Amino acid sequence: MDPKIPASVTGQRGPKPAWLRKRLPSGPAYESVRHLLREAGLHTVCQSACCPNQFECFGRHTATFMILGDHCTRNCRFCAVHHGPPDPVDPDEPRRVAEAAAHLGLRYVVVTSVTRDDLPDGGAALFAAVIRALRRRIPGVRVEVLIPDFQGNRQALETVLAAGPVVLNHNLETVARLYPAARPRAVYRRSLELLASSRQAAPSILTKSGLMLGLGETEAEIRAALSDLRAAGVQILTLGQYLRPTPDHLPVAQYLSPDIFDQWRLEALAMGFAGVASGPFVRSSYRADALCDAAHGAK
Repeated sequence: MDPKIPASVTGQRGPKPAWLRKRLPSGPAYESVRHLLREAGLHTVCQSACCPNQFECFGRHTATFMILGDHCTRNCRFCAVHHGPPDPVDPDEPRRVAEAAAHLGLRYVVVTSVTRDDLPDGGAALFAAVIRALRRRIPGVRVEVLIPDFQGNRQALETVLAAGPVVLNHNLETVARLYPAARPRAVYRRSLELLASSRQAAPSILTKSGLMLGLGETEAEIRAALSDLRAAGVQILTLGQYLRPTPDHLPVAQYLSPDIFDQWRLEALAMGFAGVASGPFVRSSYRADALCDAAHGAK
């Protein structure tokens, strides 16, 4: 084992450890965001994916908008988002997202979606429409998009890039060996190629990706995945603990301590990532504005 990573990287099984216990805040700010989203008919990945940070983020008047409905055409074994027949594309959704973001006073907006393999462009046109609507409604807004792989459709990717997000995020999610178990309809190399294509087509747009840890990956596999992301030109990285949403999802193989996540953060920075968030509760859009600022500052 590499001496830079403590032996406890192998983690532990069984009940959640103390560092994964989190109070669930509430209050007027949290309730107002929930009410706003419900009244606007909007979805958030915070709620649909059972994100452990949703209470904190709603309390800070932030949310990650999830467009194109709340039913995914894939059924990844780690994800709590519903799968099944998708909703029709709603052409009014960009306006509603922009209005909600303006009402929340957001200056940095993260937009993601379910995977829509049923659409020829995977939903790229609606991503672009949301970016444009946000810019019209909130002058000077910065928009980060967390996109699916578009089944490798380069034109779909370029449609999103042409709308000018400040960050293009696509999560690798896990190491190559675990793709058949965790992401049976995704392709490890296809995700890397999408990220590399973004850097080539729009070098001024920051690229970002993330991994869940605790699915049974080895230390060497983590390091190989980080090397692959750097080779693809990825500048921003998130690392978080996998938490099993329901008994029907993949079990947790290990819980990594906060110290282990700190060690991986240091190693990732040494590998050349410009911005890294690494911790048990880190998710791909958590404190996204600060990570974007860190990456810009490292240029």
